Amino acid sequence: MTKKYNLIEVLKKNFGFDTFKGDQEAVIKNLLDGKDTFVLMPTGGGKSLCYQLPSLIMDGTAIVISPLIALMKNQVDAIRNLNEVDGVAHFLNSSLTKQAIEDVKADILSGKTKLLYVAPESLTKEENVEFLKSIKISFYAVDEAHCISEWGHDFRPEYRRIRPIINEIGSAPVIALTATATKKVRDDIKKSLGIQKAKDFKSSFNRPNLYYEVRPKTKNVDKDVIKFIKMNQGKSGIIYCLSRKKVEELAEILQANDIQAKAYHAGMDSAMRSQTQDDFIMEKIDVIVATNAFGMGIDKPDVRYVIHYDIPKSLEGYYQETGRAGRDGGEGRCIAFYNNKDLQKLEKFLEGKPLAEQDIGRQLLRETTAYAESSVCRRKLLLHYFGEAYEVENCGNCDNCINPKKQVEAKDMLELLIEAVVALKENFKAEYVIDVLIGKETSDVLSHKHEELECFGSGNGDDVKRWNAVIRQAVIAGYISKDVENYGLLKVTDAGRKFLEKPCSFKIVEDKDFEEEETVMRGGGTFAVDPELYAMLKNLRKKIAKQLELPPYVIFQDPSLEAMATTYPVKIEELQNITGVGAGKAKRYGEEFCALIRRHCEENEIVRPDDFRVRTVVNKSKIKVSIIQAIDRKVALDDLAISKGVEFEELLDEIEAIVYSGTKLNIDYFLEEIMDEENLEDIYSYFKNSDTDNLDIAMNELGADYSEEEVRLVRVKFISEMAN
Repeated sequence: MTKKYNLIEVLKKNFGFDTFKGDQEAVIKNLLDGKDTFVLMPTGGGKSLCYQLPSLIMDGTAIVISPLIALMKNQVDAIRNLNEVDGVAHFLNSSLTKQAIEDVKADILSGKTKLLYVAPESLTKEENVEFLKSIKISFYAVDEAHCISEWGHDFRPEYRRIRPIINEIGSAPVIALTATATKKVRDDIKKSLGIQKAKDFKSSFNRPNLYYEVRPKTKNVDKDVIKFIKMNQGKSGIIYCLSRKKVEELAEILQANDIQAKAYHAGMDSAMRSQTQDDFIMEKIDVIVATNAFGMGIDKPDVRYVIHYDIPKSLEGYYQETGRAGRDGGEGRCIAFYNNKDLQKLEKFLEGKPLAEQDIGRQLLRETTAYAESSVCRRKLLLHYFGEAYEVENCGNCDNCINPKKQVEAKDMLELLIEAVVALKENFKAEYVIDVLIGKETSDVLSHKHEELECFGSGNGDDVKRWNAVIRQAVIAGYISKDVENYGLLKVTDAGRKFLEKPCSFKIVEDKDFEEEETVMRGGGTFAVDPELYAMLKNLRKKIAKQLELPPYVIFQDPSLEAMATTYPVKIEELQNITGVGAGKAKRYGEEFCALIRRHCEENEIVRPDDFRVRTVVNKSKIKVSIIQAIDRKVALDDLAISKGVEFEELLDEIEAIVYSGTKLNIDYFLEEIMDEENLEDIYSYFKNSDTDNLDIAMNELGADYSEEEVRLVRVKFISEMAN
């Protein structure tokens, strides 16, 4: 069949290209020969052409099963623009009227339509099944095929029904296409579609033009995002958030700061989603703030940056979403903001789901954590996750390679690790192996009697963080492997056994500590805090604290001092722009700090950055005002959370932001209801005598007698009374 056609001529005539990209030609020939085909090709690699071109050549109509209505419209419009026959491509989904459906069917029956896009839900409708039985089908294309697998990042149960429906409609070759899939996901796709013998076409996952960076997610994250966008003015970008609520909030904040941005999520009506997508493609707006509902198949080659406001649930999702940047081979900056608390929240969301789903979800989150916290080349980590080796030592285009950490020798640690995995009969996950190595007597360890093993406690000289780094880098080096089929059990490879017989040097880079980052993030990279000024500000804070007999953090917190040592505020109004500094605090303590910064700038001839103020959205201010008013009226805080439609933890976040900015709140009425006076005094006394307000340290010091909520509430009372 392939010999009949000059494929280059067909390509030139229909798509305007002179040559095929990568595996495209081989994929097309395989499909034209009537064979099942599996295509793994990164975003921007030209997957769509692999089924669009053969559909124009073959007899009948190709059925393209696609997950998103917006994606279908986008692709149908693109094909129609390339072809003189208007009905050459159609879509069939719930957005069409009855008359429109009849028109589509008429075009198919007349032989005009070569490509029919359908959602899996539409494919299974009885009337559509009956209609499709009556026409000649050239082949079935399953786009975004990772949606089939529970191990994929966007699992959709309706995708599991595709094969039975194909059997009912009538057999034809199947081509499955995805931009991201681990071996586990690839096997799952083929099994579900009944194409185990399909020929595989796997392109490299490496996108050399993409720059990868992970930044600490601080309280200033909105400011960091706005600065980045302002420094990339006029460029197209996508910002991904995990919740619809955050999408809408952030889009409003960007708009308030004169950024042309719009929100996009599945909760919006389809007309609004389509309009937003068109505005982005037509460059009427610069930025889309979206959940992962946006982006699949969007044919915009010049997206210059992708920001992950929240770290995604899986590395597959992350790779697919970052892949929307720089599809034309030009600049593509991929910035992710990471805070371990976000991942803890995602773990909480898994509770209540079936156990198998929880196990899968947790393992995917662990891989994401490993990527975010590691100091290893990000490109190497990503490619390894997808089963591809990247032998280059320094890619030169990720934050870890541009600012490499010093390597440390870990030969002895690797030896202990392999010995422990062998002693545990290769039957446990990384967390358990670490518990055994550091000698932690968990109920699991004791129930297996593993505290009796010789390796128990053999690695207690090093902390969990360092052991995690050793395991991650030992996996990349090929000394141990993770058995994905069994939720990440550690296994020793042949190379690992050889190492045990004859140990050699094994150097690692230690993981990043996001808690200790003393850098403030700006548009293009990280700018260090002015260390000399920072030290002087800390000394001034200490002096004032001593005079007032208060812990230093009560005056200003460290992040506020870091921001002062970066943006150099010299007036009270400028100081109020710093996170954690409200009008009250600025008036009370600000003059001395501003005077110190002014002197430092003059003596060192420092040119201050332009005053940068993030305009907040009125609604957010209204929420704060309504919280203050409700507390003044002595509304119980749990009732207040319910009335605002937020979790109690989220309400506490808002209350903390209010008191840390210098506004006094009296929550005694609520504390008296829920706490013993003795316990309250105990926690209050702790904060009065502590030199830090860090919650983790407080919980550790105070012991298990108090809940996190109680400690946070008393901390609010303390800050409010002592600092404001």
